[in-house]
Amino acid sequence: MENEMLAIDTWIQKKSKEHNLSGVVYLKQDKQVLSKSAFGFANRAEEQMNTVDTRFGIASGCKLFTAVGICQLVEKGILTFETLLVDCLDIDFPHFDKRITVHQLLTHTSGVPDYFDEEIMEDFEDLWKTCPVYQMKEPIDFLPLFQTKEMMFQPGEKFHYNNAGYILLGLIIEQQTGKNFSEFIESEIFCRCGMMDSGYFSMDQLPKNTALGYIEDKGSGALRTNIFAVPMKGGADGGAYVTALDMMEFWEALFDFRLVNEKLTSLIVSPLVQVKDEVDYGYGIWINKRNNRIFKYHVMGYDPGVNFRSSVYPELGIKLALPCNSETGAFELTKSIEEYIDKNWGSGGII
Repeated sequence: MENEMLAIDTWIQKKSKEHNLSGVVYLKQDKQVLSKSAFGFANRAEEQMNTVDTRFGIASGCKLFTAVGICQLVEKGILTFETLLVDCLDIDFPHFDKRITVHQLLTHTSGVPDYFDEEIMEDFEDLWKTCPVYQMKEPIDFLPLFQTKEMMFQPGEKFHYNNAGYILLGLIIEQQTGKNFSEFIESEIFCRCGMMDSGYFSMDQLPKNTALGYIEDKGSGALRTNIFAVPMKGGADGGAYVTALDMMEFWEALFDFRLVNEKLTSLIVSPLVQVKDEVDYGYGIWINKRNNRIFKYHVMGYDPGVNFRSSVYPELGIKLALPCNSETGAFELTKSIEEYIDKNWGSGGII
């Protein structure tokens, strides 16, 4: 076992350098840590290196936290998945279909208009040319970007990845609990998991040991921070900061049923809507299949200066967290690690 652990750790070190990774790789099988390494700078101006304890922005990787928060309200009987949006959120949306359900918001099948449609819009920074990024601090701040727009399609018609739907879920949490969204998630999820270094931090008040996100200028190739490229503070659709270790704590708490009961946990990770062949979506989580069997649960996040992947391979007992403060690396290295596992461990995968 020790030889195999050394082999994969050495291989990950090599591949991380090949991919010019700026971030952390944390690979674990059951309770055994297989690899835990940091690469690149958290702060380039100060030449401060990333460490395994560095906090990273994870963009949409935290939609799963929002989904779990909603499931906690379902567990308490405050909501059901079939509760209508109009019955749990007292905000006027003049063109929204009255049949939109909580389930549809969770699975990106609601048809509500998005404020940033990732299928047709290329540059997230374009949003802030008319809407100052420093004003985007709470879920309600995003409403002017989509509140009066027309529906994209009828509720339940199809899957279409949607950030605004998760903003609405955050607003539901706030209205139904009377608590600020980020405070709710931090107390009801992060604290329960032991994610003591994670939170929804304001860009102008980042705590120590937090990586700045870096964007490569398309013209000169020079690097700049993402402080003017993403919302001032993350929320229901993305923007939390976590450490790789805290992400492991989250996965373990989720599958130990410490966040919601076993029935609801099983529902969260069930293939509830098909995205494409062998790719499904549950509640805030992507599900990949191989030969009709679930191969991987994962979350991912991409913003200017943010690149994040975290995966669970249920049949192998493997968990991977890969946060980065550059715009590439996480997907490429995740793919390489999966190829290594396939080649060296086979279908058994247990070392």
